[in-house]
Amino acid sequence: MSLIAAGGSTAPVTITNAPFFPDLSLEEFRDSMRLDGTVTDARAVHALEAAMFDVNRSLSVFMKARKEQGFETLEDVPDPDWQPLGTGVRLYLRAVWCLAKADLIERYRDYDATGSGHDQADAMDLTSDDLRRNASWALSDIRGHHRTTVELI
Repeated sequence: MSLIAAGGSTAPVTITNAPFFPDLSLEEFRDSMRLDGTVTDARAVHALEAAMFDVNRSLSVFMKARKEQGFETLEDVPDPDWQPLGTGVRLYLRAVWCLAKADLIERYRDYDATGSGHDQADAMDLTSDDLRRNASWALSDIRGHHRTTVELI
């Protein structure tokens, strides 16, 4: 059995985003992605910012097209009739949170380089890949593109 101190944030931290996209809450990220106290606020914020930059860049053409249509924020962009309200914003947060968590998993790989730590890190590679896939799917869903998975044999 091991003991991991669960610290976390002492005060709410909000990361200001570009005006079109929603701001990010460190507390919501921690709760949603089940981050414990081993990940400091500074590292979590850094991972969130890097993920936010990447997602915003990936959606820059989408954002420009929606602004030309008169939508000032992602929240203003109408969701398809078959989706509940706020789907675009939730998908955006999913993409950012998944990329940030994948980055943290990869960075914390060197935390325990013992045999058990290395085996655990190998198992987390699948999780990291799954998180990147989920982020990619969320971005495709926002753009209204089909998801495609291609594998070489």
